[in-house]
Amino acid sequence: MGFRRWSTYRLAAAAGAFTNTVFGLIKASITMAAIGAAGGTLAGYHAASGATYAWMVQALVAPLNLFGWADLAERIRTGDVAVALARPVDPQFAYLAADLGRAAYSLIPRGAPPLLAGALVTGLALPLEPLPYMLGLLSVVVGVCVSFAGWWLVNLAAFWLLDLRGPRTLYMVACQVLSGLIIPVHWFPDWLGVLAAWSPFPSMLQAPVDVITARVEGLAALQTVGVQLAWLFGLLLSGRLLFRLGARRLVVQGG
Repeated sequence: MGFRRWSTYRLAAAAGAFTNTVFGLIKASITMAAIGAAGGTLAGYHAASGATYAWMVQALVAPLNLFGWADLAERIRTGDVAVALARPVDPQFAYLAADLGRAAYSLIPRGAPPLLAGALVTGLALPLEPLPYMLGLLSVVVGVCVSFAGWWLVNLAAFWLLDLRGPRTLYMVACQVLSGLIIPVHWFPDWLGVLAAWSPFPSMLQAPVDVITARVEGLAALQTVGVQLAWLFGLLLSGRLLFRLGARRLVVQGG
C-alpha cells in the first residue's frame, strides 16, 4: 500500500529526480575540486570515485528519507493515533511496511536519473562483480529501516512535547552531517569520525554507498552490514519500548 500510495505522485517524483540530479552535478563538481586540491586523492577517494560517491548519495537520499517525516507526531498531537492503537496490527510494523513501500517506489524514478546523469557527465567508478550490488541492495534496505527507526523515535517525542520543531531540526542536521550526505564520513577529522561511528547515522547512507561502490569488500563489507543490523535492532527495540510508555500516558478527548 505504501508503494501504491507514493506511485500516484508521478510529477512530484519527476521534480524530485530533477532536483537530485542538479544537486548531484553541484556536489560532484565540488567533490572533484576538493580531491584535486588535495593532490588527486583524499582519504582513499580519487576524482572518479569521489564523483561516484556524490551521484550515489543523490540517488539514495529519497529512498532513505533522511529529511524525515512527521505523520506519527501529528497523529499523536491530534489524538488520531488512537485509531492505530485500536487496529489489530502492530503500529510500528505497519509504519515500517508502508515506509518500505515508499522506498521501493522511490528507488527507480528518484534514484536512476542522478546515476544516469553521473554516467554521462563524469562517469561512474563502479565494481564489475555482482556481489557488491547484491550485498549493497541488502545494505540499502537495512539503511532505509535504520532511517525509519530513527525518525520513529523522534516522532514519539510528541507523547511528551507539544512542539517538535526543535528536536526535528536538530536531528535532521545531525542526520545530514553524520550520515555522509554532505561529505563522506571518511573525510571527517578524527574526533568527528569517532562521534559518527558511535551514532546510527553512517548506517543510513555511508554504509550502503561503501558497500555498493566496493570501498569495503569481503569480510569488511559483511561487518559493515552487521553494524547496520545491530543499529536497526537497537533502534527498533527502543522505539517499541518508548511507544508503549507513550501510549500508557496518552489521553484522547472523548475516551
